[in-house]
Amino acid sequence: MKDETPITPPERRRDRLKRHMAVPYAVRTSDLPVRVASAAVMLLLAGAAFAFGGEVLDTFIVVVGLACFVELVLLVSRATPSVPYRLAAITAGAVYIALAAGILTGAGDFLIVLVIGVTVFTDTFAYFAGRAIGGPKIAPRISPSKTWAGLFGGMAGAALWVVLWVVAIEGNIVGPRFELGLTLDRGNLGPAALLGAGLAVLAQAGDFFESWLKRRAGVKDSSRLIPGHGGVFDRVDGMLPVAIAVGLIATALTQ
Repeated sequence: MKDETPITPPERRRDRLKRHMAVPYAVRTSDLPVRVASAAVMLLLAGAAFAFGGEVLDTFIVVVGLACFVELVLLVSRATPSVPYRLAAITAGAVYIALAAGILTGAGDFLIVLVIGVTVFTDTFAYFAGRAIGGPKIAPRISPSKTWAGLFGGMAGAALWVVLWVVAIEGNIVGPRFELGLTLDRGNLGPAALLGAGLAVLAQAGDFFESWLKRRAGVKDSSRLIPGHGGVFDRVDGMLPVAIAVGLIATALTQ
């Protein structure tokens, strides 16, 4: 007897978008209070370390780097049963994290604040733009929550941050300034905005890398250390490539 079961047509893209947007905004941001509270604690700790500076700040950076490395080792161990692959990945991860931490411990206040600000503004603007606008995903198999709207929002946020930071430096509101050799001043804010947008892309790339690793490991977060945020690696994944890029730029242009 011929099977007459009707064939369900594939869901159209606009229908998927409508279904996503039908979810109330309040539901899509239900974890916001916990995230904000945890972020406040993290900012308090980082701010205190930054205020003391010197060895206290360097120690804080090293501790964060070590915690991040431990979580990376755990993820890699879950991601592959191959010992050679594990050793190679752990070695590469150690170089990756140590390079970023080393740059931050040796950087001036201007560079550290620049890196942290770019990462925070990228994450914040990407979060709100992605939740509020939604839309097509960038790579749903790697990170189902990352949208193009979030990426562009993060780029806009990072560009805004770098512009505001340069204006604050040039206006003697904060300081001291560490010259990058990019002629970043009030009369040349276009390159400052482009620098911020480019660094935001790197921050998102670092986020995608960790998301890919977590997917391979079959976990949602690198750990449960920080409520609403996961682990330390979850919070600094975007900061690592930004720190390396800024450090390399500063080194190249100040030789």
